[in-house]
Amino acid sequence: MQHTGMSTSIRKDSEAVRDFLSCATPDAWVQAAARPENLPTLLIDHANCEKKAASTALALMHRYTDQHRLLNRMSRLAREELRHFEQVLAIMRRRDIVYTSVSASRYAGALHECVRRAEPGRLVDTLLIGAIIEARSCERFAALAPWLDDELSTFYRSLLKSEARHFQDYLALAAEAAGSKEVEERLQFLLSAEAGLVQSADTELRFHSGVPAAPPKN
Repeated sequence: MQHTGMSTSIRKDSEAVRDFLSCATPDAWVQAAARPENLPTLLIDHANCEKKAASTALALMHRYTDQHRLLNRMSRLAREELRHFEQVLAIMRRRDIVYTSVSASRYAGALHECVRRAEPGRLVDTLLIGAIIEARSCERFAALAPWLDDELSTFYRSLLKSEARHFQDYLALAAEAAGSKEVEERLQFLLSAEAGLVQSADTELRFHSGVPAAPPKN
């Protein structure tokens, strides 16, 4: 009964994420990401994403020290993201994958270029982008899991609930920082920008990259 309840909860979380995002991850990205030869790069970039997620939460804690609820939620989120980072590292060690340097995708940087500079717009946009990134991560874990080996499939499914909670935490904090009309308007703008990033071509495969570009013809 406990397993059934957990599966139902994960399914509901995945449905909420799919409803939130403007588009699904293109099949071409899933097929490329699931190829065995691409998994080392994907895992390295996944580890980087977990570090960046923790760093974002800590940066918000440093910048907005007067917001008690934000401090508590970001503190918990940072701890969870660092725990996920440790789990990815353990998987990499078991597979003899060296943690080498890989370039970041254009995804997060392009989204953060949309952030307004003046407060409280800066905070609202940063929180909404946090929600979008967490939602996309959750959606991609679910999309990849059926195509991976047992260890990675189990691991990615185990991350779904926490990633879905993170996206909901970011949304709740954004709603507290601004009126519902402003949040809805900015969210639609940012979701549209995000959809453009994941549906357009990217030359390098990363966890949040767009559709893999076709190799040049000779």
